[in-house]
Amino acid sequence: MIFMNRFIDTHIHLDQYNDQEICSILQDSRGIEALISVSFDLDSCKRNLQLARTYKKIKPAFGYHPEQPLPDDVEVQKLFNWIRHYNEEMIAVGEVGLPYYLRKKHSIPLEGYIEQLERFVMLAKDLSKPIVLHALYEDAPVVCNLLEKYSITRAHFHWFKGDAGTAERIARNGYFISVTPDIVYEEEIQELAEAFPIEQLMVETDGPWPFEGPFKGQMTHPLMIKEAVKVIAQIKGISINSAEKQLYANSRLFYAL
Repeated sequence: MIFMNRFIDTHIHLDQYNDQEICSILQDSRGIEALISVSFDLDSCKRNLQLARTYKKIKPAFGYHPEQPLPDDVEVQKLFNWIRHYNEEMIAVGEVGLPYYLRKKHSIPLEGYIEQLERFVMLAKDLSKPIVLHALYEDAPVVCNLLEKYSITRAHFHWFKGDAGTAERIARNGYFISVTPDIVYEEEIQELAEAFPIEQLMVETDGPWPFEGPFKGQMTHPLMIKEAVKVIAQIKGISINSAEKQLYANSRLFYAL
């Protein structure tokens, strides 16, 4: 059976690669039609905008990653003003969410992060853009509450990890999740993919985050999602071509590509 070789990496931090690595990725991206490059802060937003203007395949998302200290009011206003100014060049608001891993290391209050996320949710609603979310385990229901409060319909929970009830809630609301190449060797992610509707599933790398298993020691590359697609096909009991076609269509639909 012919392998169609049409993929979209729905979550990658291209701005965190060096120039040589970015050139290598773009030159060796067989079948990768688009890369959703999410941002970490204002400088990251500016870098992703520059990359998107240079490379047609790169689609930038603008936001503030939650796994870092909150910016002060001046920084926040500057970021939001900048995003609004360049909103026609962005594909989504992101990456935004709540600081799960940061809270595991430090005792920090969550309230300020919830307030900041609510502002991003309102921004996505106002600009009619999808929102890309970092929301893990017990944080995910809190994020769902905000999305439901503002009747958000286009939400992408990237590299989602959480309980079955929250996954069902995400699916019921019509939101999407994405899985990374760790589905090849992580049972938790395999079980999630098995239970979640394939019509609301996407694939990503979250590069340059490194992976283990067969990817150990390798620079994270968008082509790694091919291996994720193969595992999803096996889990769902469908052909690789069918899985590839569905995941590709899901990504195009969600991001209006």
